[in-house]
Amino acid sequence: MERVAAAGAMLVPLVVLGASLAAGAELSGVFQEMVKSECHFINGTNRVKFVKRFIYNREQYVHFDSDVGHFVGDSPYGEKVARYWNSDPEWMEYRRDAVDRHCRHNYELSSPFFVGRR
Repeated sequence: MERVAAAGAMLVPLVVLGASLAAGAELSGVFQEMVKSECHFINGTNRVKFVKRFIYNREQYVHFDSDVGHFVGDSPYGEKVARYWNSDPEWMEYRRDAVDRHCRHNYELSSPFFVGRR
């Protein structure tokens, strides 16, 4: 029980000191990494396009388009990432299969709900 009290006694000044130091400091900003997967359906599942976008701080730096069949860099850094990812045949096969695995599969699961609501 004494250890808990001692830990609490040390924690309170650290929290107060940290809060007071942070109160006067201006934060440098928030960094955000985002990945978006999109399925574009044209005429049901007759024509399906899968797009996966990689975005850092609201700037898309690389994307995969199933119509193109490989990653495309949208910035200098994205070009390096695309070259690296495109060089792995297993990874690329997994990405290309996403049209069936992700898009068509989810379409079949959700189409009774969506079509029935028209």
